Amino acid sequence: MSKAAVSFRMRDDLHVIRKIWHMATGLVGLTCFYTLELPQQKMAQGLLILALAAFIVEALRLFLPAVNEIVMKVMGPFMRESERKGLSGFPFYALGTGLSLWLFSEKIAVLSVLFLIFSDPISSFFGILLGRDKILPNKSLQGSVAGFVTCYCLSLFYLSFYGEDSINSLIFALIAGLIGAASELLSIFVDDNLTIPVASGFGLYLLNFFIPLL
Repeated sequence: MSKAAVSFRMRDDLHVIRKIWHMATGLVGLTCFYTLELPQQKMAQGLLILALAAFIVEALRLFLPAVNEIVMKVMGPFMRESERKGLSGFPFYALGTGLSLWLFSEKIAVLSVLFLIFSDPISSFFGILLGRDKILPNKSLQGSVAGFVTCYCLSLFYLSFYGEDSINSLIFALIAGLIGAASELLSIFVDDNLTIPVASGFGLYLLNFFIPLL
């Protein structure tokens, strides 16, 4: 399939439609989780099965051009150039959210998934738009600050939703913001769709021992 048929974006492109897709997919999943009152472990199992199926499709499309052509026609607008002949982020997205729901309590898991839904695309957006000071390959100080602010605000709102509005909430949200930003930096080793929900979930789990708000 020629590149002309589908417009692929590079990592340093803003690729707004991909970011909207990223947030919309996560929000739809959380909406189904709550409105259908799905048991947490059942939701986790479903996501892990989805991840396995997605990895199988990824393997098939990478080895079978006909399958890849079909996938490109459907998902091309949301994919990067690097994913045309490599793994896409979707199976890692399903795996990361599934593992978070499997490993952690509901409140911690959902907050870590919210970090993935919003912090990842927002930090990428500001990193690409304003990033001047590189701290790691493909990671800028400006993007990390945007990720921290996003995770901090999400944590503060999340705690207030559960009636937590003390000074401990501010401290918790501040540290949670640092945890979320740090988990995004780990994507230099593994896809951030996996590192953000799992690493931040583990960090929030430890934080909750010292400031038990979740």
